[in-house]
Amino acid sequence: MADFISGFWNAYVMVLVTLSILFCVFVLASNMTRRKEGAAELHGHVWDETLAEYNNPLPRWWMYLFWITIAFAIVYLAIYPGFGDRNQHRGQWAQYETEMKTADERFGPVFAKYRQMDLAAVAADPEANATGQRLFLTYCAQCHGSAAQGAKSFPNLTDGEWLWGGEPETIRTTILGGRMGVMPPFGPALGAEGVKDVANYVRSLSGLAHDSLRAQRGKDVFATNCVACHGADATGNPLMGAPNLTNKSWLYGSSEATIIETVTHGRSNKMPAFGEFLGEDKVHMLAAYVLSLGKK
Repeated sequence: MADFISGFWNAYVMVLVTLSILFCVFVLASNMTRRKEGAAELHGHVWDETLAEYNNPLPRWWMYLFWITIAFAIVYLAIYPGFGDRNQHRGQWAQYETEMKTADERFGPVFAKYRQMDLAAVAADPEANATGQRLFLTYCAQCHGSAAQGAKSFPNLTDGEWLWGGEPETIRTTILGGRMGVMPPFGPALGAEGVKDVANYVRSLSGLAHDSLRAQRGKDVFATNCVACHGADATGNPLMGAPNLTNKSWLYGSSEATIIETVTHGRSNKMPAFGEFLGEDKVHMLAAYVLSLGKK
């Protein structure tokens, strides 16, 4: 969104609107001719053998309506932000800016006070936690749920399991800059049978029902293709966002069909960055709240 409202797009909109108005003026001006005396001429166009069109200028009242429309458009663009960002001091944009400024003046010192505190200390503060919860419900609940227990492809933040690490500064870094997790597809390399074997091995790691023969074959497949990210013991790698496959926490589901789909086609998942939008003070408060969820 930030790219769309850059200076280039402001200029693009202004030029496009100006050219459109000038074109309308040209069309109207070129048709401002009076009707000639005598019989009306035919245009030369004929439809259905006998239906012809007279070459008459537009009625004056009709032309005036078009001129009024153009004048209205110019006045409208002057009052409302129609020429890019040149007059955003009016209308809803100005109202939004005023409200944001008022909120920053009122709550800015509160966020700044907690910004000076250690994240663990902020997480233990009831007042800070209440504010952090409101931030979470506003900006994070759409993906992680109001209870922060996640959904398919959205991590549960209350179970103590962390893809990228649950240390206070790591959580803060995640919210500030976002994360991009990618698992490559292995279907073409392993084939359908190889994928099914490794899926059964992965299920065996967390004590789920599995085919023991396939799991034994899948162990060798895992050792050849998967340990680089998930580790030899399959406990994952927070530096890469590779999940622990030995616990009960599943981002996309633990069924054999879901694991086969994941191994075959891979996965990609992105958490957006909130640092620029919220600022470091609010992110600090939000990170403390998320930290408190894991400890609960």
